[in-house]
Amino acid sequence: MRLPDKLGVAVVGLGVGEQHARGYLATGCCELRWLYDLDANKARSLAKTLGAGRVASRYADLLEDAGVKLVSIASFDEAHFGQVLQALQAGKHVFVEKPLCRSLAELREIKRIWSIQPRLKLMSNLVLRAAPVYRFLRQEIAAGALGKIYAFDGEYLYGRLDKITQGWRQAEENYSVMLGGGVHLVDLMLSLTGERPDSIWAQGNNICTAGSAFRYHDFVTATMHFPSGLIGRITANFGCVHRHQHVVRIFGTKGTFLYDDQGPRIHESRDPEVPAVPLELATLPASKGDLIPDFVRAIQHDTDTKVQTQHEFDIISFCAAADLALASGKKIEVEYV
Repeated sequence: MRLPDKLGVAVVGLGVGEQHARGYLATGCCELRWLYDLDANKARSLAKTLGAGRVASRYADLLEDAGVKLVSIASFDEAHFGQVLQALQAGKHVFVEKPLCRSLAELREIKRIWSIQPRLKLMSNLVLRAAPVYRFLRQEIAAGALGKIYAFDGEYLYGRLDKITQGWRQAEENYSVMLGGGVHLVDLMLSLTGERPDSIWAQGNNICTAGSAFRYHDFVTATMHFPSGLIGRITANFGCVHRHQHVVRIFGTKGTFLYDDQGPRIHESRDPEVPAVPLELATLPASKGDLIPDFVRAIQHDTDTKVQTQHEFDIISFCAAADLALASGKKIEVEYV
C-alpha cells in the first residue's frame, strides 16, 4: 500500500519558529522544505543543525513552491497580517503565533480571504490550551462538575519588563498588551466557558514603564458581561514584579478552580475545614509545538475545522474590542467578525 506523501512545511521567523520546525519534524509525516528569517545566518545555522530545509531569501520563495502545503509563522507581530493573508491567497494552510492579526480591519480581510477557501486550516498557536490542566478542566466544566459558571478571572503576569522597554515591542506601532499576552487568557475564557461576552469595559496605565521607550499601556484590565449573566475579567500585566505566570480563577455554583502560586486546585466545599483538591497536572504545555501534531492531522484527514477557525476570529474580535474600550474610556458592544 502506498504511504501518503509527507506534508510540505515552511517555517517563518526562527526564534520561537525553531520549536515549530522541530515540532513538524517530530511528527514523522512532514517535510521541512523552507526556513525563512530576516537573519539569513540564523536560517542557515538551523538548517544545518536540523539537516532539513532550504534557506529562503524572501517570503515569496516558499509561497511559490507548490510542494509547500503549510506555512508556519513565528515572525514579529506586525508581520502576521500580511504573511497570513499572502499564505491563504496562495492556498496554504496557516499555523501562526499569537496574535493572528492586530485589528478588526485586518481580521475582516483575513476572514474574507479564508472564506473563499474555507477548507484551508488556520490556527493561532495559543499553547495554553494544550496544557494538561486546561484539557482536564474543559472536560470537567462540560460535564457540569463546577455547576453553572458565573465568573472567570484571568491574569497574564508577564514579569519581563526589559522585553517591552528594550526589545522589539517598544518599537512596534500601537503595541497592545492584550493582544500580546492577555490573548492567552481570552482563549481559555472563551473555550472553557463556551460563551462569548457581549460588552466590555477596560482601563489601563503605564506606570511601570514611565520614562522608558515603551509608549503604550503596560497594564490593562478588561471587565466583560456575557449573555448568560457570567462576568469575566482579563488582565494583561506586563510590568509586574513577578515571575512569568498565568493566574486563572473560575467560579461555579458547585465548585471553584484556582491556579496561582499555590498550584492548580479545585474547591468543592464552602466548609472552611475542607481543603481544596490539588490537581497533579501540568499547567504549561511541554513545548511551543504541542498543538502542531493535531493541526497536521487535521490537514491530512481534511477535518472540518471551521468552528475552531471562528474561535480564532472571536479571540481577536474580543481583544480588538478591549483595545477600543480602553481608547474610548467607554463600555462598548463587542463586534464579532
